[in-house]
Amino acid sequence: MTTELRRLRNYIGGEFKDAADGRTTEVVNPATGEVYATAPLSGQADVDAAMAAAAAAFPGWRDTTPAERQKALLKIADAFEARADELVAAESENTGKPLGLTASEELPPMVDQIRFFAGAARLLEGRSAGEYMDGMTSIIRREPVGVCAQVAPWNYPMMMAVWKFAPAIAAGNTVVLKPSDTTPASTVLMAEIIDSVLPKGVFNVVCGDRETGKAMVEHSTPAMASITGSVRAGMQVAESASKDVKRVHLELGGKAPVVVFEDADIAKAVEDIAVAGYFNAGQDCTAATRVLVHESIHDEFVTALAKAAADTKTGQPDDEDVLYGPLNNPNQLKQVAGFIERLPAHAKVEAGGHRVGDKGYFYAPTVVSGLKQDDEIIQNEVFGPVITVQSFTDEAQALEYANGVEFALASSVWTKDHGRAMRMSKNLDFGCVWINTHIPLVAEMPHGGFKKSGYGKDLSAYGFEDYTRIKHVMTSLDG
Repeated sequence: MTTELRRLRNYIGGEFKDAADGRTTEVVNPATGEVYATAPLSGQADVDAAMAAAAAAFPGWRDTTPAERQKALLKIADAFEARADELVAAESENTGKPLGLTASEELPPMVDQIRFFAGAARLLEGRSAGEYMDGMTSIIRREPVGVCAQVAPWNYPMMMAVWKFAPAIAAGNTVVLKPSDTTPASTVLMAEIIDSVLPKGVFNVVCGDRETGKAMVEHSTPAMASITGSVRAGMQVAESASKDVKRVHLELGGKAPVVVFEDADIAKAVEDIAVAGYFNAGQDCTAATRVLVHESIHDEFVTALAKAAADTKTGQPDDEDVLYGPLNNPNQLKQVAGFIERLPAHAKVEAGGHRVGDKGYFYAPTVVSGLKQDDEIIQNEVFGPVITVQSFTDEAQALEYANGVEFALASSVWTKDHGRAMRMSKNLDFGCVWINTHIPLVAEMPHGGFKKSGYGKDLSAYGFEDYTRIKHVMTSLDG
């Protein structure tokens, strides 16, 4: 008996549509490896239509009051909350994530973030109006930038979509959003929910692959391109956007150092680091995957972390005991396995290091020790459930190792010494430094990195302001 595949569609100008040329891609559930839906493989005609719809809707949305935009976003948040079970189910099918953890750890923050940006719409700040030249009054206007081309990743399809559209729409912009080709289902459902709230064309969803995203970024209509993805993808977006001087917002890779000093609470550190390293199968740019431990506690720490890994479970979405589900796709499974297969002779796999089962794309929680700073697995992002451990001798070496990568998104320091924590937080070259914790995020605080981790901020008032432009207006007092 053949099961009919679900048919996902683009959302353009308030209507659900197939790709203009009828092309589709198959969508696979990574927990089973089975195809469950088809999605449009959108081309230039579809991108043109979405950009035209967003451009047509922009003047009307730009001219709404902050209170009106706030009200719309609050309605969206309420609607997402009311249909939480549907969103969680779609996201789990998209990604293979555990249903319970998606419901408790992703949906509530997502709704809260929309509500935060609803409030931010009414709290734009700027310099006070005044006479900075005799006979002249100056004022500052913060305006929306225009149409925003946005590309969301496959590791957190729902939440990253919110991080994209909520600040943009709150600031008065219109949006064309492309989900990853492997995880379009929850974004299309979000469009269905949003349809009853926003005017047609304010929010558009175009499904497709890299070529679709490239067409969006290179299109002449958007004033801004925003992407969460790989460094390679970010570099391509920045290059493409430079041709017509678009604004660019990039949240790219990470290789978070987790610096554990000899006075840290080892039991707490191990427990928290294991969760922060393995949650979402390590498919998180901020994941606690590169641990640096003082030499005096190194062996004890590695033994405890290996045990924590052995006690961590991966499995099907409906299993309430699992911490994480599968890797997103066969290529990602191959990439993670490849890092382990290519380990140098001096490295030691303390736990895991293998695929789990033959159905879906599951990989065991893994710990690797004995590594050197220039090893491939230290320098490059694995994006899987793999935690590496290195030892250091003193604070200076810990800082050298921590900063000695091309990424600069997130980091953490584990110590009871307040002065040392403050010194490390000052000198760590990362967009976020956690102290005695790792990975909590709040809507009020910015998320974004330096170096090859990109530029621009998500969340917070800083993220909101990224979607505005500044205009100076000067008027003569003589009439």
